[in-house]
Amino acid sequence: MSSSRSSRASGRATLQDVAREAGVSPITASRALRGTRGVHAELVRRTQAAAQKLGYVPDPAARALASSRSTQVAVLVPLLSNTLFVEVLDAVQRTLLPAGFQTLIGVTHYDVAEEEQLLRGFLPHRPAGLLVTGFDRTETARRLIHDSGVPTVHLMEVTSAPGIHSVGLSQAAAGRALTEHLLRSGRRRIAYAAAQLDPRVLQRAEGYRQALRAAGLYDPTLEWLSPAPSSIELGGVLLEQELARHPDVDAVFFCNDDLAQGALLKALQLGVAVPSRLAVAGFNDLPGSAQMLPPLTSVRTRRREMGLAAAEMMLALIRGEPLAQASIDLGFELVIRESA
Repeated sequence: MSSSRSSRASGRATLQDVAREAGVSPITASRALRGTRGVHAELVRRTQAAAQKLGYVPDPAARALASSRSTQVAVLVPLLSNTLFVEVLDAVQRTLLPAGFQTLIGVTHYDVAEEEQLLRGFLPHRPAGLLVTGFDRTETARRLIHDSGVPTVHLMEVTSAPGIHSVGLSQAAAGRALTEHLLRSGRRRIAYAAAQLDPRVLQRAEGYRQALRAAGLYDPTLEWLSPAPSSIELGGVLLEQELARHPDVDAVFFCNDDLAQGALLKALQLGVAVPSRLAVAGFNDLPGSAQMLPPLTSVRTRRREMGLAAAEMMLALIRGEPLAQASIDLGFELVIRESA
């Protein structure tokens, strides 16, 4: 009776209302709506139907207080303007939401101080889990994560360090593989052009160096590193500037596809034949790369699979389930097209 009066007074359906409509106990209704395992599928169906009929909206604060568990997973990514991270986030949410968890998104802008500030804001609310990008952060941020006890999964990179959970790829191995492809195609004066200069960009650069050193062809003057944000426009500027400085360059490995796309457009404008005069390659195989003239050679990273695997790992950690492996290397794929 009191719950009915409460729902009428507030104008909102309560969990007790949903349970009564579905013909289940409030505890079963709560577990069914949270996606907890062990609830019979028919009871889940009835409870979800009742919640939809009554327009029931859970109160996250009340749920966390009652259960000492949050239903929110914080996800920290560098940018939302980059298709790479949007695809990862989409896969994460599509995996977590049916399991009863919502995503809280924080954007770090590749700034470790900004990431630390976001962690200070999120962690006191005791999120159910935390997804962070890479391993480059302040010592304070590392301590905040460790001391919080919140299950944490690292995205985009992998590590064999004990106690660390990660899903990603070896950026250095991918950079080395693309450079070795350029070497096999007969290129000898291979430049590396990069922007943003985040840790993963620099790891690709290390792979580039490893391949050229092994071939006895590494020339540090052919590394073009700009701290400016990566963009199509910057790719064209870098190509024009560096061809003027190093006219003997016969290939350029751009750290990201938007730079490489801009370089291809600038090459058309300058009358530089690709690939006969100059090979151009990118990284991440972003939308539009296959439609460039000529189509862009790139490294395809498995972003959606990364988001899915990271979210599934997070769910297992939250539920206390055993993991087959703490680090999942999803690898990469060389996508060879006409530009290189």
